[in-house]
Amino acid sequence: MATSPTYAMWTRLAGKPGGRRLFSAALCLRVPYFRTVLPHVRDMRPGYCEVSAPKWWGVRNHIGTFHAIAACNLAELAMGMLAEATVPATHRWLPKGMTTAYVAKAETGLTAVAELAELPEFGEGGTELDVPVTVSDKHGKPVVTATITIWVTRKPRA
Repeated sequence: MATSPTYAMWTRLAGKPGGRRLFSAALCLRVPYFRTVLPHVRDMRPGYCEVSAPKWWGVRNHIGTFHAIAACNLAELAMGMLAEATVPATHRWLPKGMTTAYVAKAETGLTAVAELAELPEFGEGGTELDVPVTVSDKHGKPVVTATITIWVTRKPRA
């Protein structure tokens, strides 16, 4: 299966010293909005992505916790990198919707894990795919749960 350029870059860099940090920085250059959470992609493979973000003043809300929308930003990043690793290069994906639950205060840095129970088959027609994401604090306690729906279609032939 042909992979996306994003996933190809991950596989080239992830095993090298500083490669995961370099990949994360490159990601923020490509999609600048994600840099607001200072993400660090820790693991990325078909059906799975793990991304962490520190608690810093730029993501704090009025009560001093990790802002709910910043946590959603982290969840969307984890979903996007899962999609880049999972959807074949012959297809493209677009976010279609997101449902979230804020289940606890986020008082520390966070880690978002997007994970599919099984890898889907992508055919000629469009596929709606629900990607579950759990955002947890540094103690492993979930603080946000999300399901992000993406629409996957075959790229137009040139």
